[in-house]
Amino acid sequence: MTPKNTICIWYDGGALEAAEFYAKTFPDSAVGAVHYAPGDYPMGKQGNVLTVEFTVMGIPCLGLNGGPMFKHTEAFSFQVATDDQEETDRLWNAIVGNGGQESQCGWCKDKWGLSWQITPRALTDAMAAPDRAAAKRVFEAMMEMQKIDIAKIEAARRG
Repeated sequence: MTPKNTICIWYDGGALEAAEFYAKTFPDSAVGAVHYAPGDYPMGKQGNVLTVEFTVMGIPCLGLNGGPMFKHTEAFSFQVATDDQEETDRLWNAIVGNGGQESQCGWCKDKWGLSWQITPRALTDAMAAPDRAAAKRVFEAMMEMQKIDIAKIEAARRG
């Protein structure tokens, strides 16, 4: 059954490759149906992959190979809550190591330009702590990072 709400993500021809990468990288992710263009269209030919149904960590998505006119921005990102440094490193390194790029404060982009926030639960918990001075120290430590270092976050929380 088709979900009532699906996130549609625009790609410049890489929807299937992206969906396959997400399926092998993130838990509870899979590639579903692949739909081919029944005729020529402005950015492609009959028989090209037009859309790909996939899930990313249980979230239903549709990859649309729409062409080069629209680019991804940080206005949309997947935020992934990680449980430890090993998981944080694994996901970050998978995205960046597959042609992606690092950014600041736990953000990175995959090779298709889609933004990801690899966010350890330790960071989220520390930022929401009732001790506002500790939260401020954690925030300042995070602002100096690309990939989040949980040990440094915990050290900043302790003061």
